[in-house]
This record gives sequence, C-alpha cells and structure tokens, in this order.
Amino acid sequence: SGNLIISIIDNGKGIKREDMEKIFLPFYTTKEEGSGIGLSLSRQIMRMHKGSIDIRSVPKRKTVVKLVF
Repeated sequence: SGNLIISIIDNGKGIKREDMEKIFLPFYTTKEEGSGIGLSLSRQIMRMHKGSIDIRSVPKRKTVVKLVF
C-alpha cells in the first residue's frame, strides 16, 4: 500500500516469550542498568507519525524489528 518498511534483523540471543508481552510497557526492562523507556518511546513516536513498530523474536536465533512508515 505504498508504505516504507525498514526491517532490522539481529541474530543475537532473541527475546524470551514471557518478555515479548511486556517489551512495550514503560519502564519494563530486563537489563540491570536499563531504564525501560526505549521501546515504549519508540512506539509512541511511530504512532505520532502514523507509523508502527512490530517486533518478532525467536529465542536464541533472531529478532526482527519492523518499522512501517
């Protein structure tokens, strides 16, 4: 439908299933020194610009972040 899509693929440790449900919650983090605002803020910015962010992950294989503008 004419949208610009940017996909970022990471072949790292992935995101655990139980964490996937929470990754967009403000202040949720799995890191010792993380603030937990990054993905929540990113989603808000994308929505403000009529876009979206989608994250899919296979633990221990890859994570795909898709930005749709």
